[in-house]
Amino acid sequence: MKFIKSFILILILAIVSPTIGQNNSENFSVDFETFNLENGLKVILHQDKSDPVVAVTLTAHVGSAREKEGRTGFAHLFEHLLFLESENLGKGGLDKLSARIGGSGANGSTSRDRTNYFQTVPSDALEKMIWAEADKLGFFINTVTEPVLAKEKQVVKNEKRQNIDNRPYGHTFYVVDRNLYPNDHPYNWQVIGSLEDLQNATLQDVKDFYNQWYVPNNVILTISGDFDKDQAKEWVHKYFDEIERGPEIKELEKQLVTLSESKRLYHEDNFARLPELTLTWPSVYSYHKDSFALEILANYLADGKNAPLYKKLVEEKKLTGNIDMFNYTSELAGQLMLQVRAYESKDLDSVKLAIDETFAEFEKNGIPEKDLKRIKAGLETNFYNSISSVLGKGFQLAQYEIFAKDPNFINKEVNKLLAVSAKDVLDVYNKYIQGKNFVATSFVPKDQVELALENSKKAEVIEEKIVEGAEEDFDPNQEVSFDKTPSSFDRSIEPPYYGKPELNIPEIWDKRLPSGMKIMGITNNEVPVVQFSLEMKGGQLLEKTSNAGVSHMLASIMTKGTSKKTPAELEEAIELLGASIYVNSSEEKISISGNTLAKNYAETIDLVKEILLEPRWDEKEFELIKQQTLSRIQEEKGDPNAIAQNEFKKLIYGEKSILSYNELGTPETIQNLSLEDLKNYYEENLSPLASTFLVVGAVQKNEALNPVKAISANWAPKNIDFPEIPEFDLPEKSRVYFYDVPGAKQSVFAFGAPALSAKNEDFYPAEVMNYRLGGGSFASRLTQELREGKGYTYGIRSRFMDRSYVGPFMISSGVRSNITYEAAELVRDIMKDYITTFDQKDLEVTKSYMIKSNARRFETLGAKLNMLREISDYGYDYDYIKEREQQVEELGVLEIQDLAKKYVNPDRMYYLIVGDAETQMQRLEELGYGKPILLNAEEENNN
Repeated sequence: MKFIKSFILILILAIVSPTIGQNNSENFSVDFETFNLENGLKVILHQDKSDPVVAVTLTAHVGSAREKEGRTGFAHLFEHLLFLESENLGKGGLDKLSARIGGSGANGSTSRDRTNYFQTVPSDALEKMIWAEADKLGFFINTVTEPVLAKEKQVVKNEKRQNIDNRPYGHTFYVVDRNLYPNDHPYNWQVIGSLEDLQNATLQDVKDFYNQWYVPNNVILTISGDFDKDQAKEWVHKYFDEIERGPEIKELEKQLVTLSESKRLYHEDNFARLPELTLTWPSVYSYHKDSFALEILANYLADGKNAPLYKKLVEEKKLTGNIDMFNYTSELAGQLMLQVRAYESKDLDSVKLAIDETFAEFEKNGIPEKDLKRIKAGLETNFYNSISSVLGKGFQLAQYEIFAKDPNFINKEVNKLLAVSAKDVLDVYNKYIQGKNFVATSFVPKDQVELALENSKKAEVIEEKIVEGAEEDFDPNQEVSFDKTPSSFDRSIEPPYYGKPELNIPEIWDKRLPSGMKIMGITNNEVPVVQFSLEMKGGQLLEKTSNAGVSHMLASIMTKGTSKKTPAELEEAIELLGASIYVNSSEEKISISGNTLAKNYAETIDLVKEILLEPRWDEKEFELIKQQTLSRIQEEKGDPNAIAQNEFKKLIYGEKSILSYNELGTPETIQNLSLEDLKNYYEENLSPLASTFLVVGAVQKNEALNPVKAISANWAPKNIDFPEIPEFDLPEKSRVYFYDVPGAKQSVFAFGAPALSAKNEDFYPAEVMNYRLGGGSFASRLTQELREGKGYTYGIRSRFMDRSYVGPFMISSGVRSNITYEAAELVRDIMKDYITTFDQKDLEVTKSYMIKSNARRFETLGAKLNMLREISDYGYDYDYIKEREQQVEELGVLEIQDLAKKYVNPDRMYYLIVGDAETQMQRLEELGYGKPILLNAEEENNN
């Protein structure tokens, strides 16, 4: 994947599969059309004219399961290569094209069994995308050269370090799969492969892999969105017809596995601060008849307060605050997984015992009908949410074609889910869990092996050593000639735009209620779903340093019952409506948000009213939340990315400001909080005068207003005193700060300084300025030079954090440890050069992207809700998108350079690095900003 995290990579089928949510409407259907080219390419077309956008997805039926031992990670490496160049688009062609046409950013994902490439673009760019995707399939492989391969190996290895090697519990799936599947099973190795195998890949390996798998008869092209079918077919034939059919590809047989004995393994995790137990049973492949009941079984056992495992492990035994259970299915086999991250110092044997007790009770009682009904009700809403974008529909149609051999399964699967009975759920439990062998992995903190399950053996985990100069050099600019693949027409000519998408800014309605609360809404009937958010200003800003974390604790307890309902009864009431309601706190607000079926909107908002105005203040739940929060704080101490985020806030805001505190609080403040403190915060700081209700979806204005009026009528207004927030100043000079994580496989960068508020008239122009610096993904200089030019990182970005007060400019990345200094130096130099080297060409690319990408801006309900949120938070005009287009048009090169000079000053900035101090800190003095300051020196001395 390009910027999709690798841990998602191993679960990607579960993410894009509609099995997690379905619709019980008899009239529901997704219309589509399929046809095949003579070379075997299957094409799926789905029209959706609700927005002027179109999603194009190219899906190859090849993943890590089609690799050879010793060449693992090949399918994923290949996914990366296909973005770099093609014969007719040229070097970086697809990414450059995406920037110019306002695309979502070309991206891809690899699973065990398929690799896909996807992008959403304004509808006028469809022919350009079909042209580009055809180049991948028929006019690509000659452009892969030794330097190209060498560089991309480094990028993929950095991805593995970032998402697996340098994070807590990152090696869990490696250990599980090596012990669940036999050595000759294609799921025995990880999708991302091993560092050694990646390094050993040769250019001939790459060419052989491409010629075997990237052929029309092994690929599906999906086009979904606003387009003319006849015209699209004509373009597909034009660009794909002459690509030759490949050799016939044999379908792999299903390879379900059994275990002759249970296996127990442990691993001392360098980054983990809490012990985690993972139990894995062999299960079934995707769309197996038992997969639907297994989905419901996992949901029932572990998800929510009514779940038996939650009641036993969280409430009764107080062993954990975090349980997850899921059925991870793939094309050939599957695995049912249960993960419990226990509290600090809890013995995992006690966790396993509690799980066994829960299972014994389930064997007697099974699943109650009301819980079966509750779980099914949630599936309908989830399904609609999964198809709210044209890209989501395209994903699912291709998924069904490959793994169910029928794209029309999108209109059938719901019936299979809804047909699951209580007996079916108990039957699959008996078939796949009761008395069956399993793999148990205990991931424990360093030097805490005693917490692992008894009789566990040490797991084999390969840990990379940090060695300076260990990576091979390459020249990304080396000129290499190649022969172009012949074609019947000149493919080097980029197709023109076709038509002109009209930007339709959604119509916003609003209302001010007598209590002072404002309501803003957008009616959209594309899917029968409503999303909403009641946003109450305050959050962390209204805390004192002595009670840091109180707003987070309050948000957590608000969904734990009401005066009329126990926590379990409230959760059940929400789920029976097919709804979700969340309460979250942030620096500036507490929000009660969620989504529901349109037909259940009024009843859902009635529950919101109950949650807000009739809190339960449950002492038992309060103590449980306190324990969970302390556990999360402890967990973050081992996560380099969380450390970077928390330490960066201290540098930006200064240790006296509440904004410098972790939003969770500190161990000391959380320990000292009482339920009375939460009540006081609630009474003093929540008011309709400082609140806005946002709603979008299939509900008319009056229908949306009526239930909210009941909230307003019963909520007494009070004035809130908001503290004065100082203007945070730039540091007088840059300094380097280092936080030591011994043995870190990457160094995490957080570079930046206070910048400006989202209310500042310069904020959007500054975002425009930042597009070519680091905000434009593959169109940005930071990505092009650190990833594409040097192979130092998997990803890097810069951004202005939007706040109503002065927020920071921030550059963030994870780079391989042994080039920490070189990467930091390069980032500094890019910032220095940007001020003087931004030119007219950069401006043209920036303007094209900023204006054309607006066609995609309001596609989903979530995007519309976010538009309302920005208007509410920062006082933007309702048509601010149009105003911004005008701003972009008027910006010139000199204005961009002035903005860079004003807000991106590398010599007045905090350079924070989280990594291995022993091998990396000393050289950072060469940056010229003095001797690095070790932030956790006292902690190091205490250890």
